[in-house]
This record gives sequence, C-alpha cells and structure tokens, in this order.
Amino acid sequence: MKIRILTLIITLFLLSSCSTISHPGLAMDYVHQGIMYAGKGEYSLAMMEYDKAIENDPECAQAYNDRGNIFFLKGEYDLAIEEYNLAIDIEPNYAKAYSNLGFVYFEKNQYERAIIKFNKAIDINPDYAKAYNNRGLVYFAKGEYDRAIYDYNMAIDIQPDLAKPYDNRGAAFLIMGDSEQACSDFVRACELGECSTYDMVRSKGFCDMNYYAFADIQ
Repeated sequence: MKIRILTLIITLFLLSSCSTISHPGLAMDYVHQGIMYAGKGEYSLAMMEYDKAIENDPECAQAYNDRGNIFFLKGEYDLAIEEYNLAIDIEPNYAKAYSNLGFVYFEKNQYERAIIKFNKAIDINPDYAKAYNNRGLVYFAKGEYDRAIYDYNMAIDIQPDLAKPYDNRGAAFLIMGDSEQACSDFVRACELGECSTYDMVRSKGFCDMNYYAFADIQ
C-alpha cells in the first residue's frame, strides 16, 4: 500500500513538473514560423505561433515582442505596448522592444515618451541604426529638423545600405529649402529600394535633373 501511495506521489510530481518545463528551442521554431506568417500578412496564424512559443517557453521575450508587432500592425497600440513591456520585463536590455515602444508612442503622437524609449534603445545598442532613424522621425514631427537630420546622419553612418534614413533626410532637406541635397537623398533611397518619395516629387516637377549621377559620387 505504501509503495502504491509513493508511486502515486511521484507520478503527480512528474505530471506537475512537466507543465513548468521550458523548451526554448521549440519556442524559437514557433517564433520563426510566426514571423513567416506575419510577413505574408496572415496575422491570426502568426499570433497562434507566438502563443505556442510562449506556451513552450514563458520567458521567450521575442515572442512577446513579435506579438506586440502584430497588435501594432492591427492598430491596437495599447495591446502592443503591453506586449513590448512584457518582453522588456523578461529581457531588460532588449533594445528592439524599446525601439518598438518608441514607435508606438510616436504613432500615438506622444513624442516625449517616444524619444525616451528611443534614447533607451540607443543607450543599450549605440549601433542601432533604425532607432536613430525612428527618433529622427519624432524630431521631424516636432519641427526640429536639424536634430532629425543629425539622427538620420547617424543611422546612415552606422548602416549605409538602409534606405529609409536617406528618404527621411531628403524630406527634412526639402522642407528646409535644400532641394539639391533632398533630391540626392531621394535618389539614393530609390537606389536602395525605396522609391515612393522620389517618384512622388518627380511627379510634382521636382528632381528633374540627373541626380543619379550626383548620387553616385556621394
């Protein structure tokens, strides 16, 4: 009888322990699957994969971060903020989650909060080009064009093949009246795959010179 009771206790212990066992490798497999679905715009399927990742590893910060991305893309900003904060609670030096938080606050027009989050992301990772670019967007929105250009310059210095900082810097130069530098930046952004602004300004009669030749010597 004592043996049967002991066996039952051990069995119950093992069963309860199974629920707390973490499977980080399997969790990341689900995360990668979720990223694939998100890239195809299949947000519900992506969310299901991220949920599975968290079930297998409740400490998987990227799964929370990527869940936040889905909520952001759906315009559910408050839920996105909750997810990014959960990711940061698990991984306090998660620069990407801070940058994502900053972008949510930017979209909510809470510029000072956005800058604080971008500052934190850059403090954690001084080579985070996208965080500089995104902080530049906030300064641009505030009308602080010199500070915006500084951040775009930093992003370009760190990652010269990133199109968005050129495009954004071009917009800042254009509004400041430097159309030649603006057009040069729009062309460079287009060379790197971001042509929407260049096409738009050309349709309005700007950038009609051969700025491709100018851009090539930068």
